[in-house]
Amino acid sequence: MSPLHLSAVSLLCFSLSWASSGTQLTSPDAHVRLKFHLQTDGSPSYRISFFGKPIILESRLGFDPALTNHFQVLRQSWAQHEGQWTNILGERSLVPDNYRELTVELKHESGLLLRLAFRAYNEGAALRYEFPAQAEKEFRFAGEQTEFRFPTNTFSWEEHGTEGEYRRVRTPEIQPWCERPLTLEYASGLFASLTEAANEHYPRMLLSPLSGAAGVLVTALGGTSANTAASTQRRDPTATLAPGESTPWRVFVLGQKPGDLLERDYLLLNLNPPAAPLDFSWVKPGKVMRDITLTTTNSKAIIDFAQTAGLEYVLLDAGWYGTEDPARGDATTVRVPNLDIPEIIRYGCEEQVGLILYVDRRQIKKQRDVLFPLYQKWGVKGVKLGFVDVGPQTESAWMTETIQKAAEHHLFLNIHDGYRPTGLSRNWPNLLTVEGIRGNEHMPTPEHNCALPFTRYIAGRGDYTICYYDHRLKTTHAHQLAMSVISFSPLQTLFWYDKPSNYGGEPEIEFFRRLPTIWDETKVIDGKISQYAVVARRNGENWFIGAINDGQERHVKIPLDFLPKGKNYVAHIYSDDNTVHTRTKVGIESRTANCSTKLDVLLRAAGGQAIWLSPLTGTR
Repeated sequence: MSPLHLSAVSLLCFSLSWASSGTQLTSPDAHVRLKFHLQTDGSPSYRISFFGKPIILESRLGFDPALTNHFQVLRQSWAQHEGQWTNILGERSLVPDNYRELTVELKHESGLLLRLAFRAYNEGAALRYEFPAQAEKEFRFAGEQTEFRFPTNTFSWEEHGTEGEYRRVRTPEIQPWCERPLTLEYASGLFASLTEAANEHYPRMLLSPLSGAAGVLVTALGGTSANTAASTQRRDPTATLAPGESTPWRVFVLGQKPGDLLERDYLLLNLNPPAAPLDFSWVKPGKVMRDITLTTTNSKAIIDFAQTAGLEYVLLDAGWYGTEDPARGDATTVRVPNLDIPEIIRYGCEEQVGLILYVDRRQIKKQRDVLFPLYQKWGVKGVKLGFVDVGPQTESAWMTETIQKAAEHHLFLNIHDGYRPTGLSRNWPNLLTVEGIRGNEHMPTPEHNCALPFTRYIAGRGDYTICYYDHRLKTTHAHQLAMSVISFSPLQTLFWYDKPSNYGGEPEIEFFRRLPTIWDETKVIDGKISQYAVVARRNGENWFIGAINDGQERHVKIPLDFLPKGKNYVAHIYSDDNTVHTRTKVGIESRTANCSTKLDVLLRAAGGQAIWLSPLTGTR
């Protein structure tokens, strides 16, 4: 559906009706309201409400060092967009994209022109800064001063370091350099997720307390890095924008309950441009298992195991080209014995299993323009980038350029460590997944897992690196099965730390084999942050449900009213069962279900349940 814009006559009426109420912008359903205001000292400010309740109190906008006040409004304009688009690699295939937009053109006393763009969607609100064409060749500033003033008694789910644990705190208690998305829980009962979208070449946004203002957060550009010493508290917050360029969007995903946030996370994609005009049909989602022994024999064993576990890829992990030292390293050559990459690719082609190569960011920075065409020539399908730098503008721009260059050579990417998505996968679908998450590399607690659907996953895809057999797991095996539904990743890593020889014929591995990694529809059935979560996803006619629990046993009811009326399904249920004579203790049962069915589910402590709903043929 093509974008629709208001005519000039209706645009004028829009302007007059909103001007009379103080320059307000409302969402198409009128539940989200955003107000722009120029304070008496010329400071631009905004506020946001949802269902008549405050989300952001009046908060100022601007840049350091001297672009925070002394502005005047030159003009204001409004527009509207109605449409939808198809996402073939997402959590829903048909994405609504409807909003109203307010643009405010400002002039600073210095003569510099600045444009503020505000959008109100039914799903939330967003704002960004734009720099129209003017005399300056570029505009360089020392920091961004976008404020976020919250109502009293607002709680936040704070996390640091991109692979940290979450903790619930009052907003005045948030420490500097807090990660995003930041999930907010209001005294009114509403929820929000504060994050950024469309960051192509701008410093990463983190959040820090505003000096001298209790409970107020402000954009903190650059931030700390997972790849520097812990004592390094700040990286380059400066940014340079040329005339015609914009900052990323500052985004508020809004909901009446925690699950609304995950169901509406496509808002970040909507704030990015459509896919680049290239052929991306070669990008294929799937499940991957890594080879950490780095031998041809073991990679072939994984390829053989693919039929059992439903794997589409094998990953050669770190070390296959030897040292990571930037001076001596060379990712064009295999540097370990008993590893034959051409043979692995040939063998995999016979079984339709592709090869992914891990490459540390130091080698990519040194050899990218050589490596990508070489890997395409070899027949490699994708590259996993490790230990990438994040924070400064130069690193954001380098990452975007790397995604683009990978696409030119038909390579998809899995970006690991500190990088978090901002919706770039819409315009570059070869950005198949990223990490930026505390997954099974760290064996997190069940409470952490139960926080993820309502916090980190609002940013989008995340490579959680699901593990199944390792004895260090802090959850049950049924919990891990369910995590493959809870965690959205078009490239889903399974059996982290495991080997094909760990498989002992456990029948529940059938769930992994049947599981898709992309979806036509996603619904959050129930959940409370860090306590439990129940997520249902549809691919074609099949539904998959993941239910996970914290350390306290509980019963939950799962209504299946999302199933089409008049159609019966077989519910294949995988649950914790200590009476089962396997080491994984996962029981399997099947029953007929339809839209009237309500499943009464016992979730054991740190446990879970995975459900596959397949149509029962021949019945109406």
